[in-house]
Amino acid sequence: MEQRRAGDSDLRVSVVGLGCNNFGRRLDLEGTRAVVEAAIDAGINHFDTAEAYGDGESERFLGEILRGRRERVVIATKFGRGPGAVDGVTPRGGREYLRKALEGSLARLQTDYVDLYYYHAPDRVTPVAETLAALDEAVREGKVRYAAASNFDAGQLRKAEEAARAHGTTRFVALQNQYSLLERDADDEVLPLCRELEVGFVPYFPLCSGLLTGKYRRGEPPPPGTRLSARADLLDDERFDAVEQLAAFAEERGRTLHELAIGALASTPGVASVIVGATKPEQVRANVTSGAWRLTAEELAAVPRFERRGVHAPGR
Repeated sequence: MEQRRAGDSDLRVSVVGLGCNNFGRRLDLEGTRAVVEAAIDAGINHFDTAEAYGDGESERFLGEILRGRRERVVIATKFGRGPGAVDGVTPRGGREYLRKALEGSLARLQTDYVDLYYYHAPDRVTPVAETLAALDEAVREGKVRYAAASNFDAGQLRKAEEAARAHGTTRFVALQNQYSLLERDADDEVLPLCRELEVGFVPYFPLCSGLLTGKYRRGEPPPPGTRLSARADLLDDERFDAVEQLAAFAEERGRTLHELAIGALASTPGVASVIVGATKPEQVRANVTSGAWRLTAEELAAVPRFERRGVHAPGR
C-alpha cells in the first residue's frame, strides 16, 4: 500500500490507517486479533488508538497482538480523555496528566515509545505552550517520536505552531479531525492551514458512521448495534439525498460509494492517512481497496458538496 510522510516528520504511514476505537468495546481480544492481522496482511502499518478506547483495552489488545512486530508498525495513541479527564479538576493538557497517561499507554502497549502521541482534544484550560513543553520532554526522553493534535480548529493549531516556535519546543506534525464527504468543515480553514504548516491531516470517521457505506436505508430504522441506532433523528431526507448524489457520482465512474468516501479523502492534498475503523477482516480489505482509488483534481472538484454539515458521530 502507498505510504506517505506524516507531515514534517520521517514517519511513513499507510494511506489507510486502522482506527482501533472498537477494540475492547465491540471486539474482544480474538476479534481484535483477526482485524489487526488482516490489516497487516493488507499493507496497513498505521494503528490509531487512545487511552480512552475501551477504557484502555484497545491499547492492551494492540500491545499483545503486535508484540514482536513493533518495528514494522506505526503506533499512534492519545492522551486527554482517560480516567480523570473530565472531572473538572485535572488539566488534561498539563504535564502531570500527560506523564501519567503516557506511562500507562506505554505499559499497555508493551512498548518503550509511541510514534505519534496525540493531544486528544484541547482542555481549554492548559496553555498549549505548557502541553508542548511536556511533549517536548517526552520526545527528548525517547518515549515519543512525534507530537500531534486532535480535534483542534485552525486558530488553535496556529496558536500551537506559534508557541512551539517561540519556545523552541516540539511541534504538532499531524492533526486528526473528523472529515468526510458529508462533514467537510476542515475544507474551510483547517486543511489549508495544515498544508501551509506542513502538518499531516489525518481524517477520522471518513464513512460518517456508516452513512457512506449504504448501511442505512431511507424510511427504515437503523440496524441494531450500529453507531446511529440510537440517533434515527440524524437519518433525515436531506442526508439521504446527499448520500444518493454521492453514490450516483461514484456509479458514473464505475465505483462504489464506499470507494468514493475513502478514495476522495486519500486523493485530497494534505491528507497523510485516512483512519478507518473495522470490526471484521473483510471490512479492512474493503477499506484498503477503496483507499487505492486516486481521483484527479478535476474529479475532486466535481464531487458533490452540501451546505448542511454531516453527522457529528458520537464515541470519538
